[in-house]
Amino acid sequence: MILIETVEKLKEVLFRIKSNGKTIGLVPTMGALHDGHISLIKKAKSENQVVVLSIFVNPLQFNNPNDLEKYPRDLEKDLLLIEGFTDIVFAPSESEIYPTTPEEKYDFGELDKILEGASRPGHFNGVATIVKRLFDYIQPDRAYFGEKDFQQLAIIRELVKQTKDDITIVACPVVRESNGLAMSSRCQQLSFAKRNIASKVHTIINKAKELGVPHAKKISEHVLAEIKKLEPITLDYFVIVDEATLQPVDSLDDAKNVVALVAYIIGDVRLIDMIRFK
Repeated sequence: MILIETVEKLKEVLFRIKSNGKTIGLVPTMGALHDGHISLIKKAKSENQVVVLSIFVNPLQFNNPNDLEKYPRDLEKDLLLIEGFTDIVFAPSESEIYPTTPEEKYDFGELDKILEGASRPGHFNGVATIVKRLFDYIQPDRAYFGEKDFQQLAIIRELVKQTKDDITIVACPVVRESNGLAMSSRCQQLSFAKRNIASKVHTIINKAKELGVPHAKKISEHVLAEIKKLEPITLDYFVIVDEATLQPVDSLDDAKNVVALVAYIIGDVRLIDMIRFK
């Protein structure tokens, strides 16, 4: 495993790799790695000859300075976790990625203004900015993203469509803890007790899914009422949407591919999840 901290060195190493005709899989991360990231790496390893994992806490996608400051960082621990799984780790400084003030502006229509976009203005422009730069530096054949960040996945697909980058975006299933909580780097900021409370959100949504009620409004009302009982959780949103458009659906019977998206705050930690309904 090679650790690289500069764009120049990264391009130099990748040039040699590509000259030998090897395929490259990219796993972009912000560090604080866990088994969910390992699943992305393993998927990338199974489909490519070389895996590049990036570790960069991107300030552009944080609209809350306190959130950025508290985001967990432990490069040494991350490197130990992925030893033997990853070929190249790209862990640049902020000044390496943004030597000058970034000026990129992307237009994703309504896609970046709803849900996470409504709660975190500018977040997805920051995501698109770093991902596009990583794509330009690395020029991977495939890039791997978790379905937990479902709206982000839609944004990345739209980004590739707009920029016409020849990169296959691979979506990977949510990886969960034994209690059902979706694995997230932010979970490291939670106590054991709060993690157990947070896991009940997934349980509530799964039970609502199994009720067999076709009307999304009825399901939502049930979920909202149950989550309201959980303290100290504050719900940001719960929606049942069409997988392709992220627009709300009325009847599950009339829709083909439906997912539930949820965001909530426990203590001062914001978590999201995705549960596939059909």
